[in-house]
Amino acid sequence: MRIGMILDKTFPPDPRVHNEAIELIKSGHEVFLFCLTYSNQPLKEVIDGIQVKRYKSNTLEYKLSALAYTIPLYSILMKKKITHFLDEFSIEAVHIHDMVVAEAVLNACKKKKLPVVLDLHENRPQIMKFYPHLKKFPQNVLISPKKWQKKEEKFVKTVDNIIVVTEEAKEEVCKRTKINPDKVVVVPNTVRKSFFGEQGNFEENSERDTFNLLYIGDTGERRGLATAIKSLPALKKEIDNIQLVIVGSVNVELKKLSEELKVEEQVSFEGWQEETTFPKYIKHSDVCLSPLHRNLHHDTTHANKLFQYMSLRKPLLVSDVTAQKNIVEKVNAGLVHEAKNVEDFTNKVLRLYKDELLRKELGENGEAFIRNEFTWDKTSKGLVNLYNNL
Repeated sequence: MRIGMILDKTFPPDPRVHNEAIELIKSGHEVFLFCLTYSNQPLKEVIDGIQVKRYKSNTLEYKLSALAYTIPLYSILMKKKITHFLDEFSIEAVHIHDMVVAEAVLNACKKKKLPVVLDLHENRPQIMKFYPHLKKFPQNVLISPKKWQKKEEKFVKTVDNIIVVTEEAKEEVCKRTKINPDKVVVVPNTVRKSFFGEQGNFEENSERDTFNLLYIGDTGERRGLATAIKSLPALKKEIDNIQLVIVGSVNVELKKLSEELKVEEQVSFEGWQEETTFPKYIKHSDVCLSPLHRNLHHDTTHANKLFQYMSLRKPLLVSDVTAQKNIVEKVNAGLVHEAKNVEDFTNKVLRLYKDELLRKELGENGEAFIRNEFTWDKTSKGLVNLYNNL
């Protein structure tokens, strides 16, 4: 089958898009990827068997995407490009990555009667409520998460199949929209074996003289890093070599907070790094963190970092957002703290610090789960079966 994936972003990088495309190619399908470019990238390129077709975009078009469901101009502009893409490559099935471009795709597909799959990478209407720029005028007037949710509900009822990232997300969308659960396929974000396969039985750095808490990922407020920083004044009294390592864009507010609390020496802001460096950071950590704030989006998604941490045998300390709490407790791969509760976070860190055997046990449990049950080659079977039976 000639599958047309639609991504209204640049490519690479996008690990989920890349992983899904490769798995479908391995299963005998042809994958053509529609994406955008804002530079002089080649307009056509083959990447790992994915036939990439780039369309020129610009800053204005990018800004209009935020207004996609306020005014239809973005969808009109994108429909023209998508129609060209569908015709040029004689696409037989369409795979939409996330909902921003969904209306444009559905409009382009109307006369073609093509089967359409909507891949919801996240609960976009819910997470929009936490975007800082949407809390300011005029964005707070022009962009309505309620309108986006109504559009999402319309799309999931219109398309042939929906893909979500967790069982919790499937349960939420089926309950809210009353769609048939058989229409929804769960394809989690998991790691490929190549992420940890070359690491083997790695040796820890015996020269390291710090007890490292590691966080990898976005550093926005909802990610909960303020909870970890606020715990450091108490933690450094008990753990004199405590270090919080943050691999992600340097957040000015977090840096200011660490200075106000006089723990700047205990926080290492590494800035954003290439994914190829993640195993090094993980191997040199003692406990890996995901202190997310609770909201409907976080409750129904898994951060990919969880599985990267586990695959390299590290114990986790995560907040009690539903999806990550469920999987960490099911596997017994870490401890769970109440979201935003600094005292609870602190106590859990101290428990892990004082019990090396517990850290070892939790790390081994997580590693076994990932390597035996939760690698991409296993969790992507639902995706492959969907297209094989489409």
